[in-house]
Amino acid sequence: MNSIYLDNAATSHPKPDSVYLAVQEALRTGGSPGRGSHYQAIAAEHLIFATREALAKLFNVESSDRFVFTSNATTAINQALFGLLLPGDRVVTTTIEHNAVVRPLRELQNRGVEVVKVAADPATGIVTKSALQDACLCKTTRLLLVNHCSNVIGSIQPLTGLGRWCKEHDVLFMLDGAQSAGSIPIDLKALEVDLFAAPGHKGLLGPQGTGFLYVNEGIELTPLLYGGTGANSHSDVQPEFLPERLESGTFNLPGLAGLYAALQFLQQTGIEQIRARETELIEKILSGLRNIETVKLYGPDDAMLRAGAISFNLMKYDPSEVGFLLDQQEKISVRVGLHCAPDAHRTIGTYPHGTIRVSPGYFTTETEIDCFLLAIQRFAENKLKSL
Repeated sequence: MNSIYLDNAATSHPKPDSVYLAVQEALRTGGSPGRGSHYQAIAAEHLIFATREALAKLFNVESSDRFVFTSNATTAINQALFGLLLPGDRVVTTTIEHNAVVRPLRELQNRGVEVVKVAADPATGIVTKSALQDACLCKTTRLLLVNHCSNVIGSIQPLTGLGRWCKEHDVLFMLDGAQSAGSIPIDLKALEVDLFAAPGHKGLLGPQGTGFLYVNEGIELTPLLYGGTGANSHSDVQPEFLPERLESGTFNLPGLAGLYAALQFLQQTGIEQIRARETELIEKILSGLRNIETVKLYGPDDAMLRAGAISFNLMKYDPSEVGFLLDQQEKISVRVGLHCAPDAHRTIGTYPHGTIRVSPGYFTTETEIDCFLLAIQRFAENKLKSL
């Protein structure tokens, strides 16, 4: 039996063939950007620049040097938060955030930063714009940080006008795009986002070990790391200009080569088409699960209000048991547990056991979804062997 991969919210699989080929080619070619004048180094520099340009085009940003490469979204988030916030600053966020946000904020709270969490609706996981605005207006607020799409239940936060409002009230606006980048259209200019973090290995379809932080004009961050950047090698002082200021150390060139190939695939395919395809699959899953009496679904009913993460539980089964049996007996890969987001599970009432999370991707087929739904139906009818 062929395996069925339904854990794209963790990392997308499979990737476009061009991604695998680009990674291999970069490994075989060699070279390190900014570290030499030979042709391999120059070719590597051109690749890095082309990848930044592709990101700027995808997210509608004029200056590609505002994109800083990181090893993942978590590093990007840490760079933004620890590079920006000081004791006495105030941050407003939500109860639907991933630990990539929650844990850095907890540490910053220990250092004197005030952190306010606005409650999401338990049924939908959505936070109203008015609730976020009210929280920001209670006291002087430095930063509003919102998870664009929940990695637990896929709920998409309404962002229209929020960035404009933040600018009018002197609040910086940061977006965690871990579950949205590459899966839904994002126009950073129109949304007026100041800081945007995303990984390369999820919806962007690139390799693991890649990610980026977008830093809007006028925002200065203290680097997390100091060291060689390939620029200003005569000086022992960190460069003042982006992106070099925040990019110490050697690039993951094979990973970024794969990311560039993935970005080209996304541009050629069209984010709107990818979104439409994934929405069809989400609706198919939701419709099928609703027809199983013992299934408890979490999150918005409308597939248009979701990204690709769907959480549910099956009565009389622990989520871990379902995940184990799906893997061992059906060769179906899903994720179970708390999904690195305990606050989100407290919000929707699934703490501490968590949920079963199924997350299709652009390359998932209807046949694979049918197999998954049939397996869950067999669980519900007690036709699978228990642990």
